[in-house]
Amino acid sequence: MKKLFLPAFLLICSLAFSQPAPRPYGPLPTKGQLNWQETEMYCIIHFGPDTYTDKEWGFGDEEPGIFNPVQFDAMQIVGAAKAGGFKGIVVVAKHHDGFCLWPTKTTEHNISKSSYKNGKGDILQEYRDACNKLGMKMGVYCSPWDRNSALYGKPEYVTEVYRKQLEELYSHYGPVFISWFDGANGGDGYYGGAKEVRKIDRSTYYGWKDTWAIPRRMQPNAVLFGDVGPDVRWVGNEKGHAGETCWATYTPHAPDEGKEPGNGYTKDYEGTEGHRDGKYWIPAECDVSLRPGWFYHKDQDEKVKSPDTLMSLYYQSVGRGACLDLGLSPDRRGLLFENDVNSLKQFGQILKQTFAVNLAKGATLKASNTRGGNKVKFGAANLLDNDRYSYWATDDKIKTTELTLDLHQNKTFNVIRLRENIKLGQRIDAVAIDAWQDGKWQQIASATSIGGNRLIRLPGDITANKVRLRITKAAVCIALSDFGLYKEANKI
Repeated sequence: MKKLFLPAFLLICSLAFSQPAPRPYGPLPTKGQLNWQETEMYCIIHFGPDTYTDKEWGFGDEEPGIFNPVQFDAMQIVGAAKAGGFKGIVVVAKHHDGFCLWPTKTTEHNISKSSYKNGKGDILQEYRDACNKLGMKMGVYCSPWDRNSALYGKPEYVTEVYRKQLEELYSHYGPVFISWFDGANGGDGYYGGAKEVRKIDRSTYYGWKDTWAIPRRMQPNAVLFGDVGPDVRWVGNEKGHAGETCWATYTPHAPDEGKEPGNGYTKDYEGTEGHRDGKYWIPAECDVSLRPGWFYHKDQDEKVKSPDTLMSLYYQSVGRGACLDLGLSPDRRGLLFENDVNSLKQFGQILKQTFAVNLAKGATLKASNTRGGNKVKFGAANLLDNDRYSYWATDDKIKTTELTLDLHQNKTFNVIRLRENIKLGQRIDAVAIDAWQDGKWQQIASATSIGGNRLIRLPGDITANKVRLRITKAAVCIALSDFGLYKEANKI
């Protein structure tokens, strides 16, 4: 049976259903990448000895006994993330200081040697349990750099320590939706008492292809994040935003000719926009901390990002087809500080209220160059089902079109949402939006890449009874799955 073109937000009134589906274009997302795209926002949690030494990067010589979060509450931390509208967490299971938050067999520098629960604690398991109870996804990050290990810099560290740590994590704390990697690549450290600088060949030392094979085998539904992907790329900054143009397609390049790119060894700045002609589907993650630092520092208690700032970051990340990874920092008690909790809660409320009602609901849509007909109407039931992959399409040779919404009455909005059916690839290059005002069409916005999500936040409110979307450039025929109008909620 041939696929019918029934978008989540459209009820086709006069469409010839005999039309074949458009052919996919370019690189396409995997099942894991689609799951990641739908997650939209998650939080990476930094907590460990650095929390107690007031550092960002521990040297590796910290005594495990200093780690003793007597009030640690994974439910409070994960619950605060959920209240903010985040759908998952990434646990920093081991940072560069080498201290492991689970009772690993690979090193003595782990939670079993700490004061927490008299050495019987397991922070990873507590996060896992909290995620299960709250319906949140969980991922893990285990730093490849280890400033505590005497073996770091030797091949045995990679094979006998790092990779075995990954195997433990994936065996005991899954399922994980993302396996998070970076290119932390050596420098000064304790290294079992050596207290020296150790440098590695960042293009080869970690043997990324063999290392990535571990999560591929043990957590096949997880995406792998890193500077070069291979599933999700770093956006190239820690400011939390993607480029105004941001393609999901990407080809990582090494800084030096003739060498293979790898984590910590790539042209990071190219990750901000990606490549229109990229060879691979590797969308961007935008990481930024809720505080100035990634770990908790008391002197930053009044420097927590405001709900308004978080909303701006949302539009510049999720709204540009990327995902937002927000850093959370539990304090020495093992809790998120009240300012952090309050900011997350207020942000979540604004976000939920903003997208609770699509003002295009009930509108009549007239389309030019549609696939088999040109009159469509919004269906109330379909409008709210959030199906990203139903779609409306133009005929094969049609790469530009106009969609006109008749709202039947004046409505006020300041946010426009567009989505493509990315199962068919990223097809649209440029759009413009007009509003019918003072008896004529006036352009109110434009955008380039659309992909899995494009949110256009207007500088002010627009009141109109008709809105027109002009798709002005596309690589192939168009497959659009969403055209929505929203009014951002007032400050809480």
